[in-house]
Amino acid sequence: MLKILVAGFGPFPGAPCNPSGDLALALGRMRRPGLAGVKIYTHVFPTIYAAVAKELPRLLTKHDPDAVLLFGLAGRSDRVRIETRAVNAASLIHPDAMRSVPQSQKLDPKAPAELFVRPEVHRLIAAARRGGVPARLSRDAGRYVCNASLFICLDKTRRKRRPLVTFIHMPWPRTRNTRRQNAKAPNAKALFRTGEAILRALVAEARRP
Repeated sequence: MLKILVAGFGPFPGAPCNPSGDLALALGRMRRPGLAGVKIYTHVFPTIYAAVAKELPRLLTKHDPDAVLLFGLAGRSDRVRIETRAVNAASLIHPDAMRSVPQSQKLDPKAPAELFVRPEVHRLIAAARRGGVPARLSRDAGRYVCNASLFICLDKTRRKRRPLVTFIHMPWPRTRNTRRQNAKAPNAKALFRTGEAILRALVAEARRP
């Protein structure tokens, strides 16, 4: 059986509700013929550096997934961003949900300065666009907890063939925080369709020999 870990995040300063966690849980509840033989594990991380550093390696060990699909919120964007790179750096200015900042600018002093997702996940851009939402590839996942989670996941798995790892930054759905967002942002249903399309494409990639 193919195993997929799908995760999002909880609230953080400036985002009292985080749609990425809701999307991860909703995808885990799906029952589709195309996902027969796939076990989906879901998780919502607190948007806290220390929690992600502790919980993510534990989940990788516990579930041993064939693919990891992480969702985060890019509140100022009006499109889906498929991240292709994570950097070994953290913001010392923007606090996490515990109002804490890292003690060091580097996430791990022994790790590389940057890590890249595997080329296979670049095929996900076509799937994202089929979901009906504007999407693009991105080389900048920021310096916040989202980047930290992608970096940790890539670092813990970089010497292994599996899992495939990808991180999707999603905009605010148009039904939320309408005063703060771009009017071009997609609605919640469109984002769910896009999340499902990306999940299906990732499953297809993980099934490749």
